Amino acid sequence: MTDLIPAPPVPRIPVAGGGTFPVHRIYCVGRNFADHAREMGASAPATAAERGQPMFFMKPADAIVTGDAPIPYPSATSDLHHEVELVVALGKDAPAGVLPVEQAMPLVLAYGVGLDLTRRDLQAAAKAKSGPWDIAKGFDHSAPVSGLVPAAQVGELAPLELSLEINGQVRQRSTLDNMIWNVPEILHELSKLYALRAGDLVFMGTPAGVAALQPGDRFSARLGDIARRDGVIAG
Repeated sequence: MTDLIPAPPVPRIPVAGGGTFPVHRIYCVGRNFADHAREMGASAPATAAERGQPMFFMKPADAIVTGDAPIPYPSATSDLHHEVELVVALGKDAPAGVLPVEQAMPLVLAYGVGLDLTRRDLQAAAKAKSGPWDIAKGFDHSAPVSGLVPAAQVGELAPLELSLEINGQVRQRSTLDNMIWNVPEILHELSKLYALRAGDLVFMGTPAGVAALQPGDRFSARLGDIARRDGVIAG
């Protein structure tokens, strides 16, 4: 059967060592660092037993922006916020059913660093009405991301530092051992809700220090010395 319109291109991310990663879906984790949960006015668990369920939302696959392409300041907001995050790329489909925690890591192909850009004023308005806040998170160009680095080259995640500089000043910084839910736990929880597939990205949540971005701001998001995404917010 002939398509009536041209098929849109599949969004792709370059991978260190060669090749690209075609993006299927983008899952995002909310409030996965206790200090960020508190700065957003939410309670943070003191123990693992108090964690409850993680919070998830999604972005469209074509929200990614790769390379050093500038990020357009989005429409309908005057309060664009940055959230620097570990990005996990899945290279295998999960088996049917709920994925056991101990079987989760073999699904991971690579890691990177990205920004979960947020129209904070739209999010606040939605929260005030107890409504969904998809428009605050899933807009065009809302997921700038670095190139991906194969997991075999990264090693242990916990001691790696996640950081973000804006105009040369550090805004966010934390090690990954401060995540409330780690990577295999998040994949386990996601598998209860979705069929995880090769090509999926997971943005793992942000530490404290989120703040507004202005047109002309330059950013540098880093995952230790593993991955880096530099860019500018265009006017």
